[in-house]
Amino acid sequence: MSRQPDPVREGLARGWRVLGGPHGALPGRVECDVAIVGSGAGAGITAELLTQAGLRVVLVEEGPLRSSTDFHQRESEAYPTLYQESAARKTADKAINILQGRCVGGSTTVNWTSSFRTPQSTLDHWRDRFGLSDFSSDVLAPWFQQAERRLNVGTWLMPPNENNELLRRGAARLGITAPMIQRNVKGCWDLGSCGMGCPTNAKQSMLVTTIPAALERGASLLVQTRVQELVMKGGRIEALRCVPVQLDGRLASGSEVQIVAQHYVVAGGAINSPALLMRSGLPDPHSLLGRRTFLHPVVISAALFEQAVEGWKGAPQTIYTDHFLETQPIDGAIGYKLEAPPIHPVIFASTLPGYGQAQADLLAEFPKTHSLLALLRDGFHEQSAGGRVTLRSDGSPVLDYPLTDFVMDGARRAFLSMAEIQFAAGAKVVLPVHEMAQRYTSWAQAREAIAALPIKPLLTRVVSAHVMGGCGMAGDDKRGVVRPDGVHWQVANLSVHDGSIFPTSIGANPQLSIYGIVNRLATALAKQLSGRDVTLA
Repeated sequence: MSRQPDPVREGLARGWRVLGGPHGALPGRVECDVAIVGSGAGAGITAELLTQAGLRVVLVEEGPLRSSTDFHQRESEAYPTLYQESAARKTADKAINILQGRCVGGSTTVNWTSSFRTPQSTLDHWRDRFGLSDFSSDVLAPWFQQAERRLNVGTWLMPPNENNELLRRGAARLGITAPMIQRNVKGCWDLGSCGMGCPTNAKQSMLVTTIPAALERGASLLVQTRVQELVMKGGRIEALRCVPVQLDGRLASGSEVQIVAQHYVVAGGAINSPALLMRSGLPDPHSLLGRRTFLHPVVISAALFEQAVEGWKGAPQTIYTDHFLETQPIDGAIGYKLEAPPIHPVIFASTLPGYGQAQADLLAEFPKTHSLLALLRDGFHEQSAGGRVTLRSDGSPVLDYPLTDFVMDGARRAFLSMAEIQFAAGAKVVLPVHEMAQRYTSWAQAREAIAALPIKPLLTRVVSAHVMGGCGMAGDDKRGVVRPDGVHWQVANLSVHDGSIFPTSIGANPQLSIYGIVNRLATALAKQLSGRDVTLA
């Protein structure tokens, strides 16, 4: 593969203001108009709009600055350098593995590009239960349109890879609609390694769009720098207290940094954002901070086919079905969205059950393996109240997420749905990813066996790449941590601009929800702070 130009390295050569790690020692004190914690979906949109308004912006990112030159399509390189806890972040009981980005661009640098607007049913629930009366599809449409235009969100025009085509084929034979997924790409090479960083800069992540735009306008970026505390005085934030960290997150040599701003935006992602507010002792009069944190808990079904599937090739997610969401009342039994994830060796081997000869047999059939995942729509029922972020003794965050019987009932139904689709698509064997599951060779056999499986935490393999909530947004301070405009209910010069503000899960891959909603919030903040009208360009 010929190497493409690297806009990040070109920007650094032009003199972008980037410090930390290999980019130079951190200053002892920085003054600016707005300090932004994080550099992912919410931070990137906010940075572009605020710098467009002429404001002096500093972004602080705990992870490293990596760019297309560094992306070699190798899991062994990507997971330790681009993900939280080397792609092995887990809930308190180790029952759920969580994939979250930890690099410039955050999870947008390593996600699979799936782009969905916030479903109307989700927005209706927010209006009815959380007082978000001004959040509707009509109101949000222009904000989504701007984000989609800016980030080149559109229909994927190439044929699905076989892994996704099997979802479409099996669903069609059962009379289930399975449309195409929109993707935020431009000139995509169809490589399939989106989760390891895009080596051709086709993925329109914050790394190659909004962050460079902000840096071109004079923003500063501090990398490998952790915000330890929001320093509060007199009911306002007066500074960020930051420390340098190594690639693995351990403290690095060097002095603390103090960042003084007029306004502060926390956009470190769900789990990290509420944890920062907790470490800082911010007001939490109704004990809401860190609670109602959602994951779209995911269960997986593997299947073996006669033909090659080669799930590592081609665009990773291009087909989905909402059949099992749309046929389920939003506040009834938990519904789920089905997608076909990419299959790469390390993730495959570390996720599937078994060991020894049994695992060796599975790995030998890797090229003919297909997988489906079910995203469980949590947060809409009293028995699906999500999890709670707390702090360890060293101040690092951990999420306690109970997998209730209500949630696990959804997991069982999802296993059944996925197995039926896979057999309809022609699978010769289906293997639910569960420690006690066997290789089932017919739909009748799988249906009976899955109905009898103990669907319990740790026996059932549960993963997630979507973290939402913990700093929920609501129309009053008894139901939310932040106001509908993203400003903290008790701290006037603090906003939260990331997925942690969602009062439930989205019920769809959340990146476009963050882009569209934060576009609206950040545009209003830019006007408030500068008096200038800005538009995401």
